[in-house]
Amino acid sequence: MLDWNYRDKACIVGVGSTDYGVFPETDAVGLGVAALKAAVDDAGISFDDIDGVILNRLPYDRFAEVSNLNTPYLQSTPAHGRFSAIALMMAAEAIASGAATTIALVYGNDGRSAAMKYGGDPNFWAPWGFTSPGASHAMMFRRHMAQFGTTSQDLAHIAVAFRDHATKNPAAVMKKPITVEDHQNSRFICDPLHLLDYCLINDGGVAWIMTTPERAKDMRKKPVYVSGFARQDDFSQNSLPPDDYWYPALQKVEAQVYARAGISRDDIDGLMIYDNFSPTVLFALEGMGFCKQGEGGQFVRDGMLQLGKGRWPTNTSGGHLSESYMQGWALIVEGVRQLRGEVPADRQIKDAKALQFILATAVASSIIIRNDA
Repeated sequence: MLDWNYRDKACIVGVGSTDYGVFPETDAVGLGVAALKAAVDDAGISFDDIDGVILNRLPYDRFAEVSNLNTPYLQSTPAHGRFSAIALMMAAEAIASGAATTIALVYGNDGRSAAMKYGGDPNFWAPWGFTSPGASHAMMFRRHMAQFGTTSQDLAHIAVAFRDHATKNPAAVMKKPITVEDHQNSRFICDPLHLLDYCLINDGGVAWIMTTPERAKDMRKKPVYVSGFARQDDFSQNSLPPDDYWYPALQKVEAQVYARAGISRDDIDGLMIYDNFSPTVLFALEGMGFCKQGEGGQFVRDGMLQLGKGRWPTNTSGGHLSESYMQGWALIVEGVRQLRGEVPADRQIKDAKALQFILATAVASSIIIRNDA
């Protein structure tokens, strides 16, 4: 397969996360530092070993001051969920190039305590009230329903599967089991999307430690390799709900990511899909070729994404819909813990060797991580 310069040149050697919930006694920086301490301990290193930092949703100067991390490599990224993938790719490239050898990637979010609202910002559509991400995804899914016959009940199977996983995760915010009927009876937020189609809003922090395979040999735990990644931006309809569901961009990502990782889709054991809203999961599955375009609704029925039932166990922590909304960062933590075999037995993907992270956004992205290079 394709000889790609970045295959297995960087690996994740430590992960850490805080509790998820409402913590008004701290802020995003405090949550990020707490997560970083956990990740550093997980890797068996000290803060002095870190020579690179990539931050998300955190003020870089204040974070550096509080953590006393004064490194030669520092990147601060915008507060969009797509940057969970971008940050990981940036770190892999920096490590492979020698710009840094051991990078701390840190995310902190106090959105719940700060009463953050998504939507209401001034933009082109503000005079008509069309400002929220939920409204945009609702309109995209309405088009999908009309074009392909997909139903709201199809989305219920996604929410039910992820909630089932969350019931097995002590860290999850939402642990009460739900049914398809519960989903359908939950109130509309933006028709056709129900309450249970929306991600959570909560406080929390997440951190990863990435380094070279050579340095990983001296770390506390077996490394998880970043084997392949690909990205394709499409901002051509950024002011509107895209009428193509980012499908062409995702198709370009699909054409690259498996070849770059040196494996096929059939070698993937489970998925971590960015689920800010449940339709995004359908768009990701279709765009990455797990099913034909328009068949995502049928594909997710009958437990296809559920542990112990379907071929593609997805978001085994509960994801954004049920565990926490850490904008993709906690999904990577779950993937690493799955590949290490560290999650409870009833949540473990059997014989997991390779997992795939997918984001269906204007920055279509996918990353394949493995436990054996």
